[in-house]
Amino acid sequence: MDLNLKGKRALVTGGSKGIGKACAQVLAEEGCSVMIASRDGKALEAAAADIKAKTGSDVKWKAADLSLRGVAEELSNWAGDLDILVNNAGAIPGGDLLKVDEDTWRKSWDLKVFGYINLTRAVYARMKEKRRGAIVNVLGNAGEKLNAAYIAGSTANAGLMAFTRALGGASHADGIRVVGVSPGPVATDRLLNLFKQMAATKLGDPEKYEELFTGMAFNRPATAEEIAWTVAFTASDRSSYTTGIYITIDGGLAARS
Repeated sequence: MDLNLKGKRALVTGGSKGIGKACAQVLAEEGCSVMIASRDGKALEAAAADIKAKTGSDVKWKAADLSLRGVAEELSNWAGDLDILVNNAGAIPGGDLLKVDEDTWRKSWDLKVFGYINLTRAVYARMKEKRRGAIVNVLGNAGEKLNAAYIAGSTANAGLMAFTRALGGASHADGIRVVGVSPGPVATDRLLNLFKQMAATKLGDPEKYEELFTGMAFNRPATAEEIAWTVAFTASDRSSYTTGIYITIDGGLAARS
């Protein structure tokens, strides 16, 4: 399907690796002019070069720590007028209420929760002037499948789900769509390294990590591309009546809870 994205301007945060990089690559393949941002300039440079090698598209990049006040506005000004914003930056550590201290909780939320909110605010204002645009928030199914052992992440994702629905329910009045894509387990480097550690402990060999996928839907985690394809579709005019919702991609994990 041609998503009619050729010539659209898109910014992807957390775009140096994993889901963010996959989103940037898929959007570039669809003809978007893509910009990526994260805290790691070297990783961004490498990601931009890799995407160009695979798609032929020049990808602009900017190192930006969205957990810091004022950086969202700076990044929005650098990116200029956008047709698509993909909020993806952020990783929240595991732990229960007594394990996650206040500093850890606030630091992780400054990046993922307030990073999403502040950048959305800055970009939304520019989109409202043009009366067009799509904002896609990459969430996490822990906001539905609540987990006390991942309490900071579950609470953050549930809050961002509410943020997405609240804003997206009214944004049509400004010509803007706000949607969410909520992944479950995804085969990023972070997840695979975790499974390798588990395999080393349980099976005595980190390279047997795929044996631990048994019991997952289709006996595997999702690929980053499977998330990115949905992000691109929901950002496109092929999904032009979609706003104020989030789509869960977790192999039915949350539905089984």
